[in-house]
Amino acid sequence: MGRAAILLGLLSLPPVFAGEIPAERQAELLNLLRQDCGSCHGMTLKGGLGPPLLPEALAGKSDDFLADTLLNGRPGTAMPPWRGLFSPDEAAWLVKQLRKGPS
Repeated sequence: MGRAAILLGLLSLPPVFAGEIPAERQAELLNLLRQDCGSCHGMTLKGGLGPPLLPEALAGKSDDFLADTLLNGRPGTAMPPWRGLFSPDEAAWLVKQLRKGPS
C-alpha cells in the first residue's frame, strides 16, 4: 500500500480518543510495518538496508526516541519521516508492537 493510499485511508477514519487505535487501523499499521518498513529493515525485521527492528535491537532505545524516529525520520539516512501517514499515538502503538517482536 503506497503512502497516498494510506493517507486517503486516514482521511476516512472516524475520530478517536487519544491512545485509542481502532482494530481496522491496527491491521493497516501492521501491514505498513510488514510491507513498508520491511522493504528496508527486512521482511522479518532482522535488518537489511536499515537496522534490525527486533526487540533485542531496540532494547537500548526509549519509546520516545523510536516514536520520534518513525514520525520524523533520521536525517542523513534512508529513514524517511512518516508523520502525516500516522499519528503520534499510532507511532507509539507501532513501537509497542515492535517491542513484542514479529507475530
